[in-house]
Amino acid sequence: MQSKIQSSICHQLSLITLALGTVFASASSLAQDLKIALIAGKTGALEAYAKETETGFMMGLEYLTGGKMEINGRKIKVIVKDDQSKPDLGRTMLAEAYGDDKVDIAVGTSSSGSAIAMLPVAEEYKKVLVVEPAVADAITGEKWNRYIFRTSRNSMQDGLAAASTIKAGGSIAFLAQDYAFGRDGVKAAKEALATVGAKAKIVHEEYAAQNTTDFTAAAQRIFDVLKDKPEPRVLQIIWAGPNPMNKLADMKPERFGITLAPGGNILPVMKNWKTYVGTQGTIYYYYDFPKNKMNEWLVAEHTKRFKAPPDFFTAGGFSAASAVFTALNKAKSSDTEKLIATMEGMEFDTPKGKMSFRKEDHQAMQAMYHFRIKKDQKNEWDLLELVREIPAAELPLPVKNKR
Repeated sequence: MQSKIQSSICHQLSLITLALGTVFASASSLAQDLKIALIAGKTGALEAYAKETETGFMMGLEYLTGGKMEINGRKIKVIVKDDQSKPDLGRTMLAEAYGDDKVDIAVGTSSSGSAIAMLPVAEEYKKVLVVEPAVADAITGEKWNRYIFRTSRNSMQDGLAAASTIKAGGSIAFLAQDYAFGRDGVKAAKEALATVGAKAKIVHEEYAAQNTTDFTAAAQRIFDVLKDKPEPRVLQIIWAGPNPMNKLADMKPERFGITLAPGGNILPVMKNWKTYVGTQGTIYYYYDFPKNKMNEWLVAEHTKRFKAPPDFFTAGGFSAASAVFTALNKAKSSDTEKLIATMEGMEFDTPKGKMSFRKEDHQAMQAMYHFRIKKDQKNEWDLLELVREIPAAELPLPVKNKR
């Protein structure tokens, strides 16, 4: 009889232990770290971009979590990886993040070529990838899959913004890098000009290797074509990394009546454009343009910490952090399908103001800015004046993913 009682007690204790184990396991599961991979080209030509992206991403999480670095009670762990802007390495880094590190969501990367290589990996592992800051149209176009969301602008948004400032007649030539970013940029610019009904004609396209330092031959070919074409004659530059603006300007394009039209760039590059007062272009972000509390905090805090205002890609990293935070917070889960359902059509705050992920291709719809290089510059970083904010509603971005 005693043996039976002891056996019964042991059985009940086993059941209690099992139940408690289940409760503790469940609690432990709820308390697991939220793992986020941030992949960027921290070495190579786009090193400056990657550094800014990482700074902006971490500051964004700090701001959005009130310094707690947690979402819904789960601590955030950011795993940073350097793909050196190499497509094969980008692919490997993302597979490692999903497979070995077991991250819940990934963000990256600096190079369009590397980002395109990463897209199939997100689909293979069925995990969300937030693309920032790569801009090639193919990312949310023909190479897209349902796991891809992009906070950075794409080439077509760049093109539409630029085209909105060049609606009159005249002649346009392009100088662009000979890889995904440059070729996509020219393709998008041409399509954008047609979309807005611009009367200007494209008369030449010049592509140069990413590591080009001598632009003499390329510039001469462009000048030879443009110099006899109808005015205004515009040379539009689509370039990532060290910008050829100064070298082109040194060749005196104005003697042929040619105006340079740069896309916006990072502050250390643009501060070398001070002698080109009055030159106009379009840009994704400049610290003094957006007027909202998030941007005010970013500008003040970044200036305090780094003795300089936040830059182009700092704002981009912050925007990606906001998208990730908003999605995880609203979904109350890191489950991929719940995240996708939450993120499609999701609106989120950024230093640029409101953005939203378009349902059809998960591209972030956002404003752009028409700038002019200032005449009276008060300090080292007082470079641009705002001509006009171009709202997202005025950028008729086509859906290209054939979803």
